[in-house]
Amino acid sequence: MTGKSKTADRPAVHSMASTALMAAVLCLLGPVSLPIGPVPISLGTLGIYLALYLLGWKRGTVSVLIYLLLGLVGLPVFSGFAGGLARLIGPTGGYLMGYLPMAWIAGALMDRLPGRVGVLVALGTGTAVLYICGTAYYCLLTDAEVKTAIGLCVLPFLPVDGGKLALAALVCPAVRARLGKGAG
Repeated sequence: MTGKSKTADRPAVHSMASTALMAAVLCLLGPVSLPIGPVPISLGTLGIYLALYLLGWKRGTVSVLIYLLLGLVGLPVFSGFAGGLARLIGPTGGYLMGYLPMAWIAGALMDRLPGRVGVLVALGTGTAVLYICGTAYYCLLTDAEVKTAIGLCVLPFLPVDGGKLALAALVCPAVRARLGKGAG
């Protein structure tokens, strides 16, 4: 192998390693949860916010996919240290499955909207997509009325997710700056 090809491989290795690292961060944050009703408050969305901000929408979404696949095969990475297919197809599985469209939409918007306000708008939009996916699936599986499901599965989460959005908008630029300085 020539020196040139080794240098050319560094960005690919860095990309794979950072994507895997963010999937690991999701695996650490996802199980941390507070059961407050049929849907627990989880730090999983904070992990997604971090992944999207630090990696961009493509690699951020891939890290979410890796996280979901790890949970699907049974690793205890979902809220309450659970994993497996039953969790994904159960009443709250729509929120887990909603992580992918959330990441894709929020990440794509974030890449197009400048500044912290753009980050908040993008992540807020992605979170709304997550609420829609999860609540629709919850209604489908439980026969709950939409109004009831919103009261159980959305309204209690608005202040917490607002706090996670604000935290991500404050912390992510500093983390990205530190990572950028260390990369050189």
